[in-house]
Amino acid sequence: MPLTLTEKLDSRKWTTGDNASVEMVYILTGTSDDVTAKNLIASSTASTYNGLVRQSIQIEPEWVDTTTGDGQWVATVRYGVRPPTEVGESSFSFDTSGGTQHITQSLATIHRYGAPGTTAPDFGGAIGVTHDNVEGVDITVPVYSFSETHYLDAAVVTPAYKGTLFSLTGKVNNASFKGLAAGECLFLGASGSKRGAEDWEITYRFAGSPNRTGLVVGPITGISKKGWEYMWVRYADSEDAAAKAIVKKPVAVYIERVYEEGNFAALGIGT
Repeated sequence: MPLTLTEKLDSRKWTTGDNASVEMVYILTGTSDDVTAKNLIASSTASTYNGLVRQSIQIEPEWVDTTTGDGQWVATVRYGVRPPTEVGESSFSFDTSGGTQHITQSLATIHRYGAPGTTAPDFGGAIGVTHDNVEGVDITVPVYSFSETHYLDAAVVTPAYKGTLFSLTGKVNNASFKGLAAGECLFLGASGSKRGAEDWEITYRFAGSPNRTGLVVGPITGISKKGWEYMWVRYADSEDAAAKAIVKKPVAVYIERVYEEGNFAALGIGT
């Protein structure tokens, strides 16, 4: 029998206030099996409604025919206020939208076009070369931003623990952390608020950038850098005999450590 779910006219009874709730009432036809009816209701109704969460599903048979497998049921879906989060619980979010980085060197120069009768100078992958500068370009690079919210007992969030959060802000991990290798995770800081007199809600924010090996900049190969280290390129004038021009070409690559390392295990939220 085909299953049909129809919302009743007297559905959506609201109760407002601190314990707000709403009830959705449906008529389900086409099955004599209570489990089938329950599963259809669960898969066909929203888990949240107008800021409330689904708390219960109640089904009652109006009639069933076990011979034909047909039947009709009244289903009531109740939505209510989300229960308060308990100490020890956590929530997580992430964003891989990427970040912006200014680069002066391309991965490869695909084409060079010169004016008629001339050869375009070879700048060795340098981007936006002028008479005395390499201007470069802004590109989107992989950045993995994520946050974790933890609910901690008030006894844990001491002045010393707050000091630990402060001291680790702006540092990168010195060991594997949340699936990121050493050097890939930057701690952006934490924000917290106390809920009454019992516990704290603290959100920890991080950003990930991949470690890289085997990088190539012009003729310079075998370059490695950790995710949050800074790489820059020094250029020098070089003669391009074919183009009969003086060009800027990369002559050295530098990897700079700009963030201190820290032990993220001290955050107390697992590694």
